[in-house]
Amino acid sequence: MRISLLVALWFLHAAAWGQAAFPSRTVTLVVPFSAGTGIDILARALQPKLAERWKQPVVVENKPGASGNIGTDFVAKAAPDGHTLMVTVNTYTITPALFKGLPYDPVSDLAPLSKIAVATYAFVVNPNTFPANSMAEAIAAIRANPGKYYFASPGNGTPHHVGMELIKLRLGLQVTHVPYKGFAGAITDLIGGQVQMMFTLVHSSLPHVRSGRLKVLAVTGAQRSPQFPEAPTFREQGIDFMDDVDAWYAVMAPGKTPRELVARLSADVNAVMGLSDVRENLLRQGLIPTTSTPQELADLIKSDLVRWNKVVTDAKITID
Repeated sequence: MRISLLVALWFLHAAAWGQAAFPSRTVTLVVPFSAGTGIDILARALQPKLAERWKQPVVVENKPGASGNIGTDFVAKAAPDGHTLMVTVNTYTITPALFKGLPYDPVSDLAPLSKIAVATYAFVVNPNTFPANSMAEAIAAIRANPGKYYFASPGNGTPHHVGMELIKLRLGLQVTHVPYKGFAGAITDLIGGQVQMMFTLVHSSLPHVRSGRLKVLAVTGAQRSPQFPEAPTFREQGIDFMDDVDAWYAVMAPGKTPRELVARLSADVNAVMGLSDVRENLLRQGLIPTTSTPQELADLIKSDLVRWNKVVTDAKITID
């Protein structure tokens, strides 16, 4: 009995020491996409605040490639000691349906820490080539002319593509997808009238909406977009399945990170996201700051994996 007590005390001491040992060196925030993306902007907003909080250097390291899979796999295989974390976006829950034989399991090999921001989407049209003023008018025009209209996306399997396929599947619409190699080409041809519509992030389309070259017919979310409150939500127009279709951003750790350390990392990230200067900085860039518990993020990941797998399967989406 005495030996059992000593063993238990030793494990408690070891756990406490392990928790106190973080951080003992530089912490790396891995961004599995290129510099300048929304994820990269978020990581660099977190970087100095976490360094200040942890009293250790924090660096951002971009590891792009394979739609985020290269950087994600790197973090999945990193030591689960809190010194390697990942800032990612919800394509994390789409790529498993597109890439067979991923080298990591999106549920067990990464530990959710916290959701940190969202960006809402908009259904945007060229008013010169598709003169609809509401989703009802748009749906009626598409149904009256099946296969006539085209929608752009930055590429096959992107959230822009998959989100539009969800709309098509649920509403029974026939619109032809035109994939581009990036956002710039897609938005340029939408403005030029080569395609008529696009499902895209609100903040990325706003300059063209303000100038009158594009028109927003609906935005995702339970409430109107703080970036463009003039536009009605999908729900306001009788479409009830788009409330939670957004780009959410999150921080993850290696899957075997101890539960106590996960709790601490989550609390620290949430504390930084609550700082007024961080929130104001992100809002200016079109990102809506938010927070969550690790369990809330885990539940979101699981539900999104199911949703997007169904859309990818039903729409027969493949990547280049």
